[in-house]
Amino acid sequence: MSDRTAAVTRETAETSIEVTLDVDGDGDSTVETGIGFFDHMLDSFARHGLFDLTVRADGDLHVDDHHTVEDVAITLGRAFDEALGDRRAIHRFADRRVPLDEAVADIVVDVSGRPLFEFDGEFSQGRVGDLTSHMAKHFLRSLAMNAGLTLHAGVRGENAHHEIEALFKGLARALDDATMIDERRSDVASTKESL
Repeated sequence: MSDRTAAVTRETAETSIEVTLDVDGDGDSTVETGIGFFDHMLDSFARHGLFDLTVRADGDLHVDDHHTVEDVAITLGRAFDEALGDRRAIHRFADRRVPLDEAVADIVVDVSGRPLFEFDGEFSQGRVGDLTSHMAKHFLRSLAMNAGLTLHAGVRGENAHHEIEALFKGLARALDDATMIDERRSDVASTKESL
């Protein structure tokens, strides 16, 4: 198996982001974004996807959480894109339905190189700790656009903490499944022979 790792940085006037990713890791993570609940979600994402992940973010949190969450998603998406390379021999498609108490998230992903994002659901509360709930949806969109994913996500529940966490866990499990190497395949899972 090739070395499916990446180290990506992003510097703007609003944020400074560093991400390292090992797609074939053990679920180890070190995350420091300055947004406690977001850190918890990224730790959960790494653990459930078995990705080794380091995220260091310094953002304009005195303004709000938008730029930090968006730029972490952009950088993490680019890290996945880089780590997966030509996507040779991956399963490519996956779906997961993940509960957390009363909440249920549905994730369908195609690691296609053709970014698209669709979302169905609403968050029950406007904030969870220091994260604005709708930023979870924005994170998913920004990640999909920069990782080259076709991503369909949906959630229902009564508690925004549970809803958002189910989405992150579902995404982690689906991405782990979709990026797994299929030992029967030596080419790309496409009739185009390219993704």
